[in-house]
Amino acid sequence: MDDVLRIIKERRSIRNFQKRDIPEGIIKKLIDAIIWAPSAGNLQSRRFYFIRDDKTKRDIAIAALSQRFIADAPLVVVGCTDRRIENRYGDRGINLYTIQDVACSIMNMMLVACENGLGSVWVGAFRESDVFEIMDLPHNLMPVAIVPVGYPSRIPSAPPRVSANEAVEFR
Repeated sequence: MDDVLRIIKERRSIRNFQKRDIPEGIIKKLIDAIIWAPSAGNLQSRRFYFIRDDKTKRDIAIAALSQRFIADAPLVVVGCTDRRIENRYGDRGINLYTIQDVACSIMNMMLVACENGLGSVWVGAFRESDVFEIMDLPHNLMPVAIVPVGYPSRIPSAPPRVSANEAVEFR
C-alpha cells in the first residue's frame, strides 16, 4: 500500500490525549500541510488559529457543547472561513468555497498529524457565536472547525466503512 493511502486508513478520531507537548518541527509541518492545500481560485480564503493557552482551550471546549476533551489536547486548531472571497465568487464563495478550502486544509493537517504520531478529531458541534467572541475574531472570519491535536492516549479500531459499490457509482 502506498504511504498516503496507508496514512488515510490509519488515521482515527482521537479524543484522549497524552499530556505531552508537540515539538515545534511538527507544528511547522502541520502549518505547511494547511497552507499547501488547494483553494478556490487560489484565493486561500481561510485563517487558522493554533491555540495552546489553557484558558482559551477550556473556553472553546465549553463553547463546543462542553466537549471537555478539547481542552486536554496540547494544541487546538480553529479553522475559519474568510468572507473576503465574496468579491470574486459571491454567495457561493462564502457558503461553499470557503468551507471547502478550510476542509481541504484541515484534512491535510490531520493526515500529516497522523503521519507524525499525532491524533486529532474534527469537531463541528459548537456555538459559533461563542467561539467568535472567545477568539475575538474579525467580522470577515467565521469559525467552521475545531481540531484538537496531540499524542493519543489510545487509538481506537477502525469503524466499519460502506462498500465501494455503496459509495461510488460509475456512469
